[in-house]
Amino acid sequence: MNDSPDLNLGRTPAATDQVPLAWWRRSRYGFAVCWTGTLLVFWGVLRVGLLLSLRVHPPFSAGEFLRAFAHGLHRDFLVAVAYSLPLLGWFLICPQKWFGRRWHRGTFWGIMLVFWAAQVFLLAVEYFFFDEFHSRFNTVAVDYLLYPDEVFINIWDSYPVVWIVAACAVLGGVWVVVARRLFRPMWQVWIPLPTRLAWFAGAALLCLGLSQTVHLRAPEASTDRELNEIANNGPLSFVGAFFTRHLDYAAFYRTIPRDEAYQRTRRILTEPGTEFVAGGDSTLRRVAGDAARPKLNVVILLEESLGSEFFGCLGRPGESLTPEMDRLALNESLLFTNIYASGNRTIRGMEGVLSSFPPLPGDSIVARDLSDNVETIARVLKRDGYETMFIYGGRGLFDGMRRFTLANGYDRFIEEKHFDHPTFATIWGVCDEDLYARTIVECREMAKSGKPFFATCLSVSNHKPYTYPKGRIPEDPEIRRREHAVKYSDYALGQFFKAARQETFWTNTVFVVVADHGARVYGSQTIPIHSYEIPVIITGPAVVKAPAQLGTLGCSLDVPPTTLGLIGRPYESLFFGRDLLKTPDSPGYVWINHNRDIGLYSNERLVVLGLQKHVEFYAGDPKRVDLAPLTTLTAREEELERNATAIFQVADDLYTSRKYRIDPK
Repeated sequence: MNDSPDLNLGRTPAATDQVPLAWWRRSRYGFAVCWTGTLLVFWGVLRVGLLLSLRVHPPFSAGEFLRAFAHGLHRDFLVAVAYSLPLLGWFLICPQKWFGRRWHRGTFWGIMLVFWAAQVFLLAVEYFFFDEFHSRFNTVAVDYLLYPDEVFINIWDSYPVVWIVAACAVLGGVWVVVARRLFRPMWQVWIPLPTRLAWFAGAALLCLGLSQTVHLRAPEASTDRELNEIANNGPLSFVGAFFTRHLDYAAFYRTIPRDEAYQRTRRILTEPGTEFVAGGDSTLRRVAGDAARPKLNVVILLEESLGSEFFGCLGRPGESLTPEMDRLALNESLLFTNIYASGNRTIRGMEGVLSSFPPLPGDSIVARDLSDNVETIARVLKRDGYETMFIYGGRGLFDGMRRFTLANGYDRFIEEKHFDHPTFATIWGVCDEDLYARTIVECREMAKSGKPFFATCLSVSNHKPYTYPKGRIPEDPEIRRREHAVKYSDYALGQFFKAARQETFWTNTVFVVVADHGARVYGSQTIPIHSYEIPVIITGPAVVKAPAQLGTLGCSLDVPPTTLGLIGRPYESLFFGRDLLKTPDSPGYVWINHNRDIGLYSNERLVVLGLQKHVEFYAGDPKRVDLAPLTTLTAREEELERNATAIFQVADDLYTSRKYRIDPK
């Protein structure tokens, strides 16, 4: 047996092998089995690594542990067989006279080297992704791939990419060297067409059959979300996330009769001082106010990843990472202490804080294709004569932010390219100091016009690679830690408010500081609500006469109606949020999303609506304990489920029928 270019492909194995070899070393299909088995081993090793990487090891039972690995092997086998189809397809169609030629073998092993280096690299990527998001590849991974500039340069800045790629190439090369030696005899073995066809058809049928046994949700090996994620398969999770971006809501999630859904929704949205002014299939209502009240300016500072866990004023143990915001919140603001983000992406924060819209499964409406005319707080204020502006430190192309804002009430969109000489920038955009300094300039110019203005400012500094200008805080930016980036963001906010106090618009402006989402997702629940807690700080001498801490339960969706309520002027609304100052004693609602699961938390109960019309229930207060699964349900849980079903069903109906808007009269 040698590597000569002209092997005798017409001989039988017995004629060519002087020493009998195991069948799998003589057959290209033995190679295919080894190839598939290696994938299973790689994914199994990754699963073990992910389990060991958990910062807090829940008390998994032996049964849960074994179920997780059984579910994982099931999914891994499906994907491994699917991966084998191109290989088996080539074995089927490749002419016998080509198969043993030198050029074919060289090309084949070159492709194998690239494939296995890529597989090892993807294992590393998935490990680091899980470390960041405590999830297999999900909607975040899908969304990020749409914007490779920011994502890949961020990866380059955050990780030792060269060393990782080199290690992956070496490991891929090792596999190829071993396989080349083991399967050297396969090149000279002739395989009849019926046999080749049988192998391909068998694998295709096996793949089809296995696909019928796997659903789009993560496997249910345990009541612990992270263990279920570990039981999943990364490529399969990514495919599921990709193909459910624009899913048909009614086909995958529970629904109730349409009339009941709207009746329940209108009942939930009823609050003092509001009046429904349209038919039963609308949420349009008139909010009472005094038309003689001044049109106060509004500035919303939407903060990247600045969750409650960093704030001393919100109970962070030890050193607070936000001393500037703590002073502002406790001494001259309304501090809302029981607020949760509606999702874990910036565009989910925008969807809630700007549109007061529930976080439907699939994409946020910021990135969807029917969002050229939806309701926002900018539209409400623009109808009242305000000038509007959105200012962002990054590229407006990212997540469709520029398109969404300019189509829905904002007159101008200022982005990274409009900062001529930034003092500091990362791949995500200009630093917070530059952003806030420009915001002061723009607000000053709008104030000179005599018209009221509304500005929304979205920051980027509190994001990997966690770099910022030197000399602002004691910590060295080269260390690149999230906690240091938080301190810098707090410092920049302090500088903003210091500058704003010197401006003429300070006395007649409402300032709102709110996080788009928490810093990271962690927790065993399907929707780990504890990690979604965010601050909402409202300040400004025009509306805050004395500082106060307010514990009313709420979420991102409540920011627009609460802000408009402080201004006190009448307006029309379709918003799903509520004015937290009108009903401080009500149980409150949190509309929330995680991957493809949506939920409602209220009165110490959480209902989660999932794919394939799946429903789960949890009980507890996330500020005090981890929510525990409920197995025994009462009328209370059933009512919560129907309320959640109603709101999300109505939201989907209004959006897809293009009725989440107020047409000009």
